[in-house]
Amino acid sequence: MSTAQHKIGSGFGAHSTADDVLAGVDLSGKLAIVTGGYSGLGLETTRALSKAGARVVVPARRPDTAWKALAGLAGVELDELDLGDLGSVRDFAERFLDSGRTVDFVIDSAGIMACPETRVGPGWEAQFATNHLGHFALVNRLWPAVEPGGARVVSVSSRAHHFSGMRWDDVHWRTGYDKWQAYGQAKTANVLFAVHLDRLGAERGVRAFSLHPGGILTPLQRHLPKAEMVERGWIDEQGNALNPSGFKSPEQGAATQVWAATSPQLAGMGGVYLEDCDIAEPAVEGDATSGVKDWAIDPDQAERLWTLSAELTGVNAFA
Repeated sequence: MSTAQHKIGSGFGAHSTADDVLAGVDLSGKLAIVTGGYSGLGLETTRALSKAGARVVVPARRPDTAWKALAGLAGVELDELDLGDLGSVRDFAERFLDSGRTVDFVIDSAGIMACPETRVGPGWEAQFATNHLGHFALVNRLWPAVEPGGARVVSVSSRAHHFSGMRWDDVHWRTGYDKWQAYGQAKTANVLFAVHLDRLGAERGVRAFSLHPGGILTPLQRHLPKAEMVERGWIDEQGNALNPSGFKSPEQGAATQVWAATSPQLAGMGGVYLEDCDIAEPAVEGDATSGVKDWAIDPDQAERLWTLSAELTGVNAFA
């Protein structure tokens, strides 16, 4: 399969921060929507965009918590959204559309990871439903407000997409639930979503990207027992991050999604998976440390997922 998945030599890397990639960039007059923009990487993304002059709308499942986290940030507004509830997604999108504004950057940063088997909506597996289907419905409902001729949609995936491709015969894990493989499928879905959205939106000048932000200790790990994180070598017995595990800081972790949303280096491109502020190379067989798996950028699987997602959510801006 031919691919556009090759590094472009951006000049940035794993240690670059969100402020580094926005150095000298003026985002005055731009509007971003950042899901999960009040915690972890999302909060750092909101902070960096705000500092560069953008207006940032942060939809939050926990508004009280979000207000405390966002206190003091200029140009940031808060609204309510639960990605696991399609009614909540619809209501947020309608409120935004009613405001008459357009959006330049949609950054789908919210997510859950490796949670115990949980069902939402009509019995959907929570990681697939929240990380993918909620964002699918959100972007499709917001589509009339997505600014043509320059807007970007950024889907925050993970290297965990290596864990599992799409489990087409049982996407909701009704049998044999495995929390890490379920997370992997959801992260593969995030990549496939960007692949097909870019194909649909490119003619309008709207491009989509997906990415691995890097390993960062954030509240995303809230479902993992301490013992499991110690066993994986992420933290010590006192809960401190272990440097050999290669974790980034939140400022470094937010860099790739901010670069994806704003960098002129990506002009005319789209549908690609990024890591360390550059386009990722195809994954090498047997190496789970970098690159993108073929199954996550396959255009046929991307179209198949789009069709399934539209059927499940009842939303398709391109129908």
